[in-house]
Amino acid sequence: MTDIETRTLEAPGATVTYDVRGDLSAATPEVPALLLIGSPMGADGFGTLASHFTDRPVVTYDPRGVSRSVRPDPGSPVRPEDHADDLHRVIDALGVGPVDIMASSGGAINALALVAEHPEQVRTLVAHEPPSGPALPDRDAALAAVQAVSETYRTQGFGAGMARFIALTSWEGPFPDDVAELPAPDPAAFGFPAGDDGSRDDPLLGQNLISCTHYEPAYDALTAASTRVVLAAGDESGQQMAARAARAIAKSLGSEAVAFPSGHGGFLGDEYGMPGDPAGFAAALRTVLDGDGPR
Repeated sequence: MTDIETRTLEAPGATVTYDVRGDLSAATPEVPALLLIGSPMGADGFGTLASHFTDRPVVTYDPRGVSRSVRPDPGSPVRPEDHADDLHRVIDALGVGPVDIMASSGGAINALALVAEHPEQVRTLVAHEPPSGPALPDRDAALAAVQAVSETYRTQGFGAGMARFIALTSWEGPFPDDVAELPAPDPAAFGFPAGDDGSRDDPLLGQNLISCTHYEPAYDALTAASTRVVLAAGDESGQQMAARAARAIAKSLGSEAVAFPSGHGGFLGDEYGMPGDPAGFAAALRTVLDGDGPR
């Protein structure tokens, strides 16, 4: 088992905690350190995937407002640019030159923002299912669907908000124009409480939901970047929003999304009781990092 060294750094408005597996001095231009990131998923979600990359240093972290990366106002929104600045600081602190990144979901949004500003820090970015509403042909309906989730959370609390969020993320195909007016699902159907405890500091629904899903990639900056940007979508994700966005962003960058095994959480082992295909996912990731796939 690889030892894990936990480090912290101070960033404006947050203390960011990250973990280093392996010897950073072993990183080379050919086999750089690998960052595995999500949002709001923290470091705990990437243990299984990290175990497949013992040939290089692996870094995971908790995004600001999540788990060990504390901030004084956990309920206020955080922009992808803020997360990108945290990642910039983490990479700078590693001191090992350009890194490779596998970023999933909101982490993929944040990593695209990072590459747009600091392409010199990233050799290859694999952006797995970034849920960008503006990337979609049905952008107005998609953003309205997200706003409906946010409003449900604001007025009814966590259980109702999460039920509507799951309905959003599992929707197949373009959203209808009246999506925000569709009946909200019953929280109990998903095992969530129907009551409202009054809290509004959930990292997903309160901190990141709107800013993440409303982010539009900086296509000109990404196209001009020295970073190799590869979009990825799960081969079981069908026409769900995040997979559709990955394919749309790839098209806007003049490439095609690479199919990865399983679905949105394809890299997961038993971390949350919803395993994907981490071995297959790791093999696909290694193939891309070794240079097989679009720029």
